[in-house]
Amino acid sequence: MPTAGPPSWSLKIIGRILEDGKDPLLEGQVQKSYPKFSSYFKKITIILDQCLYPEKQVVWWESNRSTELHEGFEVKRKGNKEFTALIRLEMNHTPEKYKLSPQLAEVLGFEVETRSRILTAIWHYVKSNKLQNRNDLSSFICDPPLRRLFGEEKMKFGMVAQKISQHLISLQPIHLEHRIKLSGSSPAGTACYDIDVDVPFPVQTDISKFFEDTGRQKEIDAYDKIISDSIKKIHERCRRRGFFLGFSRSPAEFINKFIASQTEDLKLIAGDNNCSTEEEQHADFYNEPWVEDAVLRYLNRKSAGSDVPART
Repeated sequence: MPTAGPPSWSLKIIGRILEDGKDPLLEGQVQKSYPKFSSYFKKITIILDQCLYPEKQVVWWESNRSTELHEGFEVKRKGNKEFTALIRLEMNHTPEKYKLSPQLAEVLGFEVETRSRILTAIWHYVKSNKLQNRNDLSSFICDPPLRRLFGEEKMKFGMVAQKISQHLISLQPIHLEHRIKLSGSSPAGTACYDIDVDVPFPVQTDISKFFEDTGRQKEIDAYDKIISDSIKKIHERCRRRGFFLGFSRSPAEFINKFIASQTEDLKLIAGDNNCSTEEEQHADFYNEPWVEDAVLRYLNRKSAGSDVPART
């Protein structure tokens, strides 16, 4: 007959996001996609009874030592004696959050927040209470709550960040005590705790995706340049095609018009402004077919760096 192994126990730490205070799994709903459990913590420490487990009393996981995210953690040990395990959870707030001093909490009306939002809240407090100094817009008057907070009659906005540092306290880890039960009608010993965490909003995910896409901008610009160069070549080929097509249809007429066009170029080269004929003084003269060709050749030479057109 198979012999039973030595007694052992297992401690599992897992978590789920509650939507509107309800567990979507218990409600029969499909849970939205959220970051994995370990992403909400900087460090998780489990302390066992030193008398029972002197060599492996402390078990810990730290985010900066592990790039892999986990849905939960499990600790297994051999033993048949009950004891109380201590669990310490250090939250991962990005950006960092702080606990406000009683004086600062009295002014702003909340106890925990990030530094940037605290500064913004102070600005809104000054604005809503019309405390800004009209003679010096870079400063504000301190009302009684602000005087108790800063100890000043008036303050520069630039000094607020420095002044509030002494009123910001690093958040302490969450301490839990869990009884490892090995007997009784319910040895599983399941315990549930509610912990507030920062869940990324969908718009934050969209913004992150947007900035990832902007990393391809150089590649997009390179393709845009290729397209632009191709369009220029197409236009040049069309111009040449029109030139030779006109010659093939009526060589004599085309040559006469081409000579007339070259004559106009010679006038420009010579700078002869007094050789205008009577017909040049009428708008119809510039509706002749040779004008378009002359303009195109002039612009091509202009873009090549020559201000004075040359003969072709």
